[in-house]
Amino acid sequence: MIIELTDTSSREVASALLDARQRSGGSGGLVLTLLISTDDEHFNDALEAARASATAHPSRVIVVTTVAGDTPRLDATIQIGEGLPGDLLVLRLHGPLVDHGDAICLPLLLPDSPTIAWWPREAPADLRADPIGSLANRRITDAAACPDPQAALLLRARNLAKGDTDLTWTRLTSWRALLAAALDQTEAPVTGARVLAAADNAPATLLTAWLEERLGLTVEQGLGDQPGVNAVVLTTPKGDIAVRRVSGGSATYQTPGQPERTVALRRRPLTDLLTEELERMDADDIFEAAAKRIVAEAEKH
Repeated sequence: MIIELTDTSSREVASALLDARQRSGGSGGLVLTLLISTDDEHFNDALEAARASATAHPSRVIVVTTVAGDTPRLDATIQIGEGLPGDLLVLRLHGPLVDHGDAICLPLLLPDSPTIAWWPREAPADLRADPIGSLANRRITDAAACPDPQAALLLRARNLAKGDTDLTWTRLTSWRALLAAALDQTEAPVTGARVLAAADNAPATLLTAWLEERLGLTVEQGLGDQPGVNAVVLTTPKGDIAVRRVSGGSATYQTPGQPERTVALRRRPLTDLLTEELERMDADDIFEAAAKRIVAEAEKH
């Protein structure tokens, strides 16, 4: 069921949504509201990821886009059923309504359940002060998807608040798991560390900051010959701990005294990253510590 509303209001959208849910038999079991603030260029990619993630986390997805102009107007599309594991609302805010996204979206949030805001590309500097961000328990950005990933990551780190996270961090989940397991299995102290990655790679910067926080030493960054993070090598008196990405979504995994192994280390699609973040509702202290490290390093220079 698809309902189109032109030059409407939040009250009319909420009423039409309630009526549509009653006629379709309702959408019970929704666990959260996902607010997506995006533009027309990236609308389809964001919507596809949100729909896929809703399979694991049945949600009310509200996509908010803005349209330049002088005349305030709200257009809305409501979609329920037709294979959707929840509700889908697309809100187009025209003109001055851009600054009132909180008032427009508030009546449409699911009651007594978390609200998560996601900016698939560029995001405001202060997420909590943003009209959309102010409604959310958690706020997700993606510095790696911005035109200047390093600048975007530093901006996020400098303005970090409890509940903020970035998909740059989520992209490192498998790397961090492998390295943490290797460190737990190795009694020898780490005396040096190196991260190899493509130029201007934001996840590599965050991975370096995390390693420096965990190991208490300066981590060297080098240029790799593949996209993304290529390798991490930790030096110990008993030999190297190393994870090196190879082709085909795998990596070689080396620890002192053990034969080299091949492990899975695929590049995860946006859907997987978003699904993982929707599983967590509490603040991530480890991410926050790494972000503070990035800020401290930037201030040194």
